[in-house]
Amino acid sequence: MQSPKICLTLTGKTIKEDLDLVHRYRPYVDMLELRADFLDEDESLHARKFPELARMPCILTIRRRVDGGKFVAGEGSRTMLFARAMAYADDQNSDRNFQYVDFEEDFHVPSLQDAALAFGTKIIRSYHSMNEPVRDIVKRCDSMRKTGYEIPKIAFMPKSLDDVKELFYETRDFTKYEHILCAMGPMGVASRILAYRTHSFLTYTSADTNDNELKTIGHIDPIMMNQVYHFKDLNEKTSIYGITGWPLVKTDSPLLHNQGYVNHFMNSVYIPIPSADIHQTIEFANEIGVKGMSVTVPHKETVVNELFEVDERVKEITASNTIVRKNDKWYGYNTDCSGFSKSLLEFTGFKNLRHKRVAIIGAGGASRAVAYAVKALGGKACVFNRTHLRAKAVAEMFGFEYAQLSADSISMIEKYSDIIVQTTSVGMNSNEPSNSQNDPLYFYRWTGNEILFDIIYTPKVTPIMERAQEAGCKVCNGEAMLKYQGYEQFKIFTGVDYEETKSV
Repeated sequence: MQSPKICLTLTGKTIKEDLDLVHRYRPYVDMLELRADFLDEDESLHARKFPELARMPCILTIRRRVDGGKFVAGEGSRTMLFARAMAYADDQNSDRNFQYVDFEEDFHVPSLQDAALAFGTKIIRSYHSMNEPVRDIVKRCDSMRKTGYEIPKIAFMPKSLDDVKELFYETRDFTKYEHILCAMGPMGVASRILAYRTHSFLTYTSADTNDNELKTIGHIDPIMMNQVYHFKDLNEKTSIYGITGWPLVKTDSPLLHNQGYVNHFMNSVYIPIPSADIHQTIEFANEIGVKGMSVTVPHKETVVNELFEVDERVKEITASNTIVRKNDKWYGYNTDCSGFSKSLLEFTGFKNLRHKRVAIIGAGGASRAVAYAVKALGGKACVFNRTHLRAKAVAEMFGFEYAQLSADSISMIEKYSDIIVQTTSVGMNSNEPSNSQNDPLYFYRWTGNEILFDIIYTPKVTPIMERAQEAGCKVCNGEAMLKYQGYEQFKIFTGVDYEETKSV
């Protein structure tokens, strides 16, 4: 079977909107899917002319709401719309026709099927499960394929990463005919990037726009699919790495690692593996052959229980952000502490933290790595957390003080305000002004003398950073920390220095 194609799904309200997207993404895709159910009613009547205008292989889809689409009129109206869009097919110039049409498993109209057969339009016979996983994938595809020219398509919404693992397991040798397979939603992203592993005929992508309704089902932008994940270069010999966490809404780690593989001419890819259950993540990684993973919130502590052996830093910190599979066993490392140390000293210009008092906000895995680094650099610290006992647990590991994160502890925060390190996820992806939900120190009045280091890097300026900056404080986000800990991870994964120049 050929390598999977990249299909751009078009959801504009007008033909012109869709053609504008075709112009933008043409270099990055192999084919187009016109979602006529998204077109305005008057525009949908002109769908017939789209293939000729687009000048690329096109799929015609009119998806019902029950299957995740927007078409709400009756089946009679939908049949007429299909017929109009397929009418007068040109048997002399197939470029003017829809080369594919998507009919659901239960949509059988002999006249439409005969028209498709007569003019060489392949039928994609689809089934969408928006609330449940689908089992017995191959058997289900066999039953859907009524004729030799139909391409079965199954897309389902997984309830857990185990459901996605089962998809890869069931289809590892599924090569007897063309098919399209996809797990939707955040947990299904691996099935889109690694479509070659399920031998899928294509993977669906869509535009990176704020009004893109398909983002919720896990569509990736075609440019990202090409330039970050290098989709066309992936094959059975590709080494797979990734990052796991939950909800893992946004991460720049794939960009960093995948660029490293390109720089060093490695056949490798690094993908997001979102999961709320770290044990399921490990089982999934074992199934698809992942060689190493970055681990982020909330799994840095719980992942330790899944590991065969850990390094000295993990033993002291009791949290791991880097795991590697060797001989079917997983080994744990912590690069957060060194990434933080290097970026903090670079930011402040300090050689160490002697005579410095540091307030550490939060008591999770990242907080422990920061506390480890502060101690190693000779600083003194106080750990602040909303749950007093968690702050105590982290502080006592390193001989530091602790306090509850509240207005009652302002005097203690002031005592340790030389450097304030924000280690929680509070404020991540927030573009709103500071409030009690997005600023862990919303009650603290900055004097302008504090140094603030927020390990979050999205957005570049978090609400807590913005307030501190307005007061005259020197502030830093977690971009440099991400970079330096990522470089170390890259070395652990591949044995190669990230910044080493590769000669051709």
